[in-house]
Amino acid sequence: MVPEVTLHGSQGTDAWQRRLRICMAIRVAKCNTHSYAVRMAQLVTRVGDDLAAAVDRLVEAGIVASRSEAVRLALEQLVDRCRREEIGARIRRGYLDRPQDEADLAWADESTVRMITEEPW
Repeated sequence: MVPEVTLHGSQGTDAWQRRLRICMAIRVAKCNTHSYAVRMAQLVTRVGDDLAAAVDRLVEAGIVASRSEAVRLALEQLVDRCRREEIGARIRRGYLDRPQDEADLAWADESTVRMITEEPW
């Protein structure tokens, strides 16, 4: 956000005001761009023409703001999917290593029967 600046006296013309606001906006933009670039790793890749055209259509439709955003979203979804699959695999391995037996499930069955019995149908 660019701060509002007011000049007084001979420098207070509209042209000076505009010029000062533009200079401050450029300075803020450069600062934000630098911070953005410093905080994020840059990945370079090549894609086929068909995929690039499809991504460009997503940008034109307003679904994503840029090609970079499309790539970031796709990578985030891929990483999230792989993380979830790994968690699921760990859960499956846990059940295979220590399967449930009747004693593990008996309390749930007893609680269910008790709740149904107490219900004033």
